Amino acid sequence: MTELNANTGHHARPHQRPGSDSQSTSRQAWRYAVAGLSASLVGLGLARFSYTPLIPALIAAKWFSASDVVYLGAANLAGYLAGALAARALANRIGAVRALRAMMLLATLSFFASSSPVSFTWFFAWRFLSGLTGGIIMVLAASVILPHVSAARRGIVGGVIFAGVGLGVAASGTLVPLLLQQGLQQSWYGLGVLSAVLTLASWWNWPAEAKSDAAPSHHAKSHQASPAVRALLVQYGLNAVALVPHMVFIVDFVARGLGQGIAAGSRYWVLYGLGAIVGPLVTGHLGDRSGFGPALRAAFLIEAAAVLLPTVSTAPVSLIVSSVVVGGFTPGIVPLVLGRIHELVPHSTEQQRATWSHATTSFALFQAAAAYGFSWIYAQTGGDYLVLFGLGGAAVVLALAIDLGLALTTRKA
Repeated sequence: MTELNANTGHHARPHQRPGSDSQSTSRQAWRYAVAGLSASLVGLGLARFSYTPLIPALIAAKWFSASDVVYLGAANLAGYLAGALAARALANRIGAVRALRAMMLLATLSFFASSSPVSFTWFFAWRFLSGLTGGIIMVLAASVILPHVSAARRGIVGGVIFAGVGLGVAASGTLVPLLLQQGLQQSWYGLGVLSAVLTLASWWNWPAEAKSDAAPSHHAKSHQASPAVRALLVQYGLNAVALVPHMVFIVDFVARGLGQGIAAGSRYWVLYGLGAIVGPLVTGHLGDRSGFGPALRAAFLIEAAAVLLPTVSTAPVSLIVSSVVVGGFTPGIVPLVLGRIHELVPHSTEQQRATWSHATTSFALFQAAAAYGFSWIYAQTGGDYLVLFGLGGAAVVLALAIDLGLALTTRKA
């Protein structure tokens, strides 16, 4: 924990027992991780995924037409991309921790603002802003916390931070239907209250910022990304493409494509959410144990098999395994890519933050392009879901091929 000690400037008192300082810093690290989990749950988990189960209710209540609801969903993706692009500039201007607190407040406000159908433009603006908060939180949360965590624990702490995404997916399949029993407006209020509680709980648990965290580094600007870093940005984008078929189409594939009905499709979405809770904890632990390079390679291989599984078999066991594993990698790939960035850019916190910002932007661009592109392909093929799973699997196979190709090239050099 040398960085943390350097930032705080404190020295251990002579009468302290050996190990008491490490226990204290360990407790601090977990406190920071819980703040990060709360942020990812509010800005990513709830602000994005709670909208999906609200769609039928929005249409049934005649707040918006079916086509309008799709555009409102896309507004969140556009906001996420804008947030990823704006995050570093905002952090440099007001400080990363202040930016995180502000985004959690803005996400909370977006729930309350969405509780009444004032107009399509009003709702679109708030869906965009809720996406913006997610993009900024994705870039800043881990980059604020991980410099204060020992290298041996970065994977698991990163996993805890992004388990909030999985909790949001799970909440979208369980909590939102319960809230909807009270009414659509009350559902938005309930999400707003939960978001407010999480914002308050995390408020004082962020680490204190060093000056280098709040101000841009002139050395970082002149830093040229290595071929390995550039390859990682492309791989992370391709991974986003691989996740889209399950993230967007799995419920509809089971419900209408296989003719099993909405209830059956929803059950697979809950399984996807359960995988998303556990996934980042497992992958983060794996990264700590084996190194993030080998762990990322193994993740691409397993993910490719899971994405392609429905093209081989649509038996319940196959669909369960596919849903849980792909759900696990939806947030589970994040601590692996973050850890790999720390391995490839080991000495500059500002450059790590810049690289992670570029990675998040790459993910957002590829994901948005795939979401629209796959929707177009789905329409052109007359609703052939298996083509989409095949394309998703091919994307992550390409990510693995880039990794292996780079490794071979480096060895020969």
